[in-house]
Amino acid sequence: MQKLFVDINADVGEGIGNEALLIPYLGSCNIACGGHAGTESSMKPVLELAKAYSVKVGAHPSFPDKINFGRQPMKMGQLDFSKSITQQILSLKHLAEQEGLSLNHVKPHGALYNQCAKDENLSAWLVDVVLQIDNSLKIYTPYNSALSRVAKQSGLEVVEEAFADRNYNDDLSLVSRQKSNAIIDEKEAVLEHVLYMLKHEKVRPINGVGVPLKFQTLCVHGDHKNSVDILKYLHDNLKTLNTNFET
Repeated sequence: MQKLFVDINADVGEGIGNEALLIPYLGSCNIACGGHAGTESSMKPVLELAKAYSVKVGAHPSFPDKINFGRQPMKMGQLDFSKSITQQILSLKHLAEQEGLSLNHVKPHGALYNQCAKDENLSAWLVDVVLQIDNSLKIYTPYNSALSRVAKQSGLEVVEEAFADRNYNDDLSLVSRQKSNAIIDEKEAVLEHVLYMLKHEKVRPINGVGVPLKFQTLCVHGDHKNSVDILKYLHDNLKTLNTNFET
């Protein structure tokens, strides 16, 4: 399959079971590694698919909270936090190496992602874990976020991310999933949303006023009903447009 000139990523290995349909259209993937979801038996087949389609693999750690799927903030001390995140990333790293793969990046999940967007202390804890494991790992982060700044200051390579199928608030936070307009469900609307971001280097939040946003990777969520159709439609249209982003 022809590669795009834009990196599209998705969170996988989270129990949905649609990875074989998603991965052929991705440039990179974020594999759940035990915090909110993910076991050795779920990680291995995703790694095999990624290898087969030459898709870059990354760890998708979260607060250790399977009950809430990592979507609720947790209060943790640095020692417990670092131990959990280290264990999650290493579990995937070791399995990837067995497949002859190297991890490309780390992307935090859910509440951890959202908190790291604004909390420099928590971001520093996460960055320290990554540095201890492998300082060549990239960090997928929101644009101009606390995590982006901390990671850059620490010498890690940052890949800033936008969301193809999520609506934004005017502070660049994502609209809460508890609200009916959080997710963009229709493939045509997703493409319009993405093309606006590509053309203007801005996102149009729910209040309608464009806010600057730059990105090097584009996330499509794999956990809603239209995800495969959205991803294929986005892939095919961006390929046709030949947008100037590197995979």
